[in-house]
Amino acid sequence: MHTVAVLALDQVIPFDLSTPIEVFTRTRLPDGRPGYQIRVCAEQPEIDAGTFTLRAPWGLDGLRGADTIIVPGTATPTAPVTSDVCGALRAAAGDGTRIASICSGTFPLAATGLLDGLRATTHWAAADLLAATHPDIDVDPDVLYVDNGQILTSAGAAAGLDLCLHMIRRDYGSTVAADAARLSVMPLEREGGQAQFIVHDHPPTPQGSTLEPLLTWLQDNLGRDLTLADIAAHAGTSTRTLIRRFREQTGTTPLQWLHRARIRQAQHLLETTHHPVERIAAQVGFGSPTAFRDRFKRTTGVSPHTYRRTFS
Repeated sequence: MHTVAVLALDQVIPFDLSTPIEVFTRTRLPDGRPGYQIRVCAEQPEIDAGTFTLRAPWGLDGLRGADTIIVPGTATPTAPVTSDVCGALRAAAGDGTRIASICSGTFPLAATGLLDGLRATTHWAAADLLAATHPDIDVDPDVLYVDNGQILTSAGAAAGLDLCLHMIRRDYGSTVAADAARLSVMPLEREGGQAQFIVHDHPPTPQGSTLEPLLTWLQDNLGRDLTLADIAAHAGTSTRTLIRRFREQTGTTPLQWLHRARIRQAQHLLETTHHPVERIAAQVGFGSPTAFRDRFKRTTGVSPHTYRRTFS
């Protein structure tokens, strides 16, 4: 039987902790036998889980001999990780144990150095912090999970379910995984990644930047067929200077910024109106519905129809 050790750190997020326990505990093989046994492990006898105190039946010794170790997220992702925890995780990795993190659990896993040089994800709201704190990690904020073979990471909350179902499919095949998905009332594979859940209330530009008036004008004119020359002319500068200033102050190009602003506006319209996709495409400045659908899916990972069905 496959042994899964769930490592509860201080300030563990209860949802992230319970997800692997529930999913793996309910998994049954075709002959009815359980597919997994679970160990809940902790460094200390009692763990603060916010709304309650957790008493773990296993210490760090429970990580030894496990086939999989899962590190759930914590409410304090950048809290220091003790040398004992880091050492136990590194030792397990050295023994070939599969190690996975859920949500902000990527941070304590990153503290061990096991993610250096690898692609990883975490909750989209913490992705920039992860990239800044651990520059040796290739942070992908758009996906639900990343499978590097021995080391896996997932985005926040429900993405932990996606990751657990993925591991069940790796361990026992699609039939067992599909049955586990049904018990969890989840699709075995969800459309798109977490890009569709990322919310930008305002364009990502520092307040008070010299571009702010131009960005406000762009936001007010998303429906117009604007070229780079049009934007430069309104700004009263050359296209070369415009591109340089955009890169300095927004980290992107004028047209990329415009495309993202149009997609943000389209998301708002899909959520709040019943306008046909063709009308929304025109409202946000796309020349054709086909071009709009293609750009929307490349940006969010799902089609406009799927996005509306999910969020309206």
